[in-house]
Parts: sequence; structure tokens; C-alpha cells
Amino acid sequence: MTIKIAVAGKGGTGKTTLSALLCRSLLKRRVRPLLAVDADPNSCLPEALGVESGRTIGEMREELRAQPNSMPAGISKNEWIERLINEEITEASGFDLIVMGRQEGPECYCFINSVLRQCLEKLGRQYQAVVIDNEAGLEHLSRRSNGSVDVLLIVCQPTMNGARTAARIQELIRSLHLDIGALFLVLSQVDGELDPTVQAAFDQTGLEVLARIPLDPHITEFERQTRSLLELPATSPAAMAADDLLSILLKEAPAGAATGNGRIP
Repeated sequence: MTIKIAVAGKGGTGKTTLSALLCRSLLKRRVRPLLAVDADPNSCLPEALGVESGRTIGEMREELRAQPNSMPAGISKNEWIERLINEEITEASGFDLIVMGRQEGPECYCFINSVLRQCLEKLGRQYQAVVIDNEAGLEHLSRRSNGSVDVLLIVCQPTMNGARTAARIQELIRSLHLDIGALFLVLSQVDGELDPTVQAAFDQTGLEVLARIPLDPHITEFERQTRSLLELPATSPAAMAADDLLSILLKEAPAGAATGNGRIP
């Protein structure tokens, strides 16, 4: 069974850090093969995982749009794009990485994007786990670029703005009827107890805060040294919080996985 976890939130909230921490926790549990997907045009996940990526899916999409008849004879466009995607997978120790890269330009990409989505969905089913680091903001949700996911984690800082962001994402998901099994909040860069007013604002969203990722000097130092977060020591408070989060997700996800009827109040 595959578990597909998407991480969403505004820029600077720590969603890439959480994505990397979840990959670390999955690998620690020997959940393999694992696919990490960097869906943020400002690609930072490769650095967080300590790998170098090759050509992005965005670059491949531009080439396909510019040369639509470049595929070999006797092969369908779906098969050709699937083959190209497989060529762009970066293989690392215990996991693979795909970098989506730049967004589409002003021209029409509807057909190419539809085929890409189908191919990525098919590819994801070959892995035990998929972790998607989404772009900042809500655009990826409105474009339905994630396809179906078992769990969507909204990463917010423990502030009033964070609570408002969580409420907006929840409302967008409701209005688009997205195929999400379960939706949870993760508070990032938490330092102590929340202000009662802020706590009340998060409570009003009706969403469960599944984890609180504490401020962690290990992460600050690793990022300064451009070291992979996969190498964080077991004593890292943020890594321990991610381990606990994954334990909950692996128990929670199957009940509502990819039904669209999960725990979205």
C-alpha cells in the first residue's frame, strides 16, 4: 500500500523542512522505495535532502510544448512522457527525487499538464510512500496538481496569520472538492505554549493540530552547513517530533485514504 503525503503552506513556514523530516522518518522506518517530489518552483528540497537534481519536469514540459512532434514514431504521447519522466528521476540512497521546477507560462499547457498528472499518479503507485513539498501559497491546490493524496498537512507558524492561512486552505479544499483522505495542521517553529488568542483561532478552524515542530538549533546549523537533514541526530527535537507525527499518520491514513471523505470538517 502506498501512502501519499502532501505538505502545503505559505513560504517560510518550514514546509520544506517538514517534508525532509518526513522523508528521514520514513527511511528510518525502512519504508522503501520512497519518492520525494519537489513541487515548489523555488526548489529547496534537493538541498534539504543532500542531493543534486537534473532536468526538471517544468523544463521537460517547455520542450514538449515547443516541439510537440519530437516523440519517436509508433509510441503514444502518454508513453513518451512517462518514459521522459522516468529519465528525470534522481536516484539517491533509499529514495528517488523528482523536481517539478518552473510553473507554466502564458501558453496553453492543459493537455501536457493532464498527461503529466496521469503519469505522475501512475509513477507514485510504484512506491511505498510519496512525500510532496508543494509550492508556497494555494495555487497548486486550485490547479489540482497533486492529484489524490492520502494526507495533506498544512504547515503554519503559531501566529494569527498562520491560523488565517489554515482557514483559507481548508475553505479552498471544500470548494474544489479535492480528493484528500485526511487534512491536518502542523505548527512549525513552535517555542513554548501558544498565546490563548492564537490557540483559539486555530481551534476555530476545526482542524486537528497533529504535531508541533519545535525550534531546533540542529536544523539551523545543518542549513548553515548545507548538510542533509536526513543526517540529523536522533537527539534532534524536530526530528523526534517528525517521528511521532509519522507514527500517527501511518495509523490514521488508511481509514480515509484517497476517499475524499477523510477528516475535513
